[in-house]
Amino acid sequence: MSKALIVYGSTTGNTETVAVHVQATIQKAGWETVIKSADDVSAAGLANGYDLVLFGCSTWGDDDIELQDDFVPLFDDLDKAGLSGKKIAVFGCGDSSYTHFCGAVDAIEEKIQSLGAVLVNASLKIDGDPEKDDAVAWAQEVLSNA
Repeated sequence: MSKALIVYGSTTGNTETVAVHVQATIQKAGWETVIKSADDVSAAGLANGYDLVLFGCSTWGDDDIELQDDFVPLFDDLDKAGLSGKKIAVFGCGDSSYTHFCGAVDAIEEKIQSLGAVLVNASLKIDGDPEKDDAVAWAQEVLSNA
């Protein structure tokens, strides 16, 4: 059985909601899934034992890209997560009225690719409140490319 890890950082609950919808979709497809808040994980060996890793992070800040607070320590240590060659997908929530709409998603993508991870799908960037259908459709696309 294939195994997926979903790690998210969420302040208002929107990114967590997306993570839950993504998890349900992946489980429905027959995958074993583990979902964790970024503040409950450490980077060391994080990806070991998983066929697919999904990172979700909201974006804050208008002048600069600011990752969600709980996600920052994980982001800083991603080089210890064992991502080289791993299949990865990224999602996040933001506000399109800000200069760097979902900039955390872009920052995570850039970093994981520099570490040798394989981005399997275009990232999901959600403006405002998430819609379940968007999360489900995106998770299905990720699975078809994983």
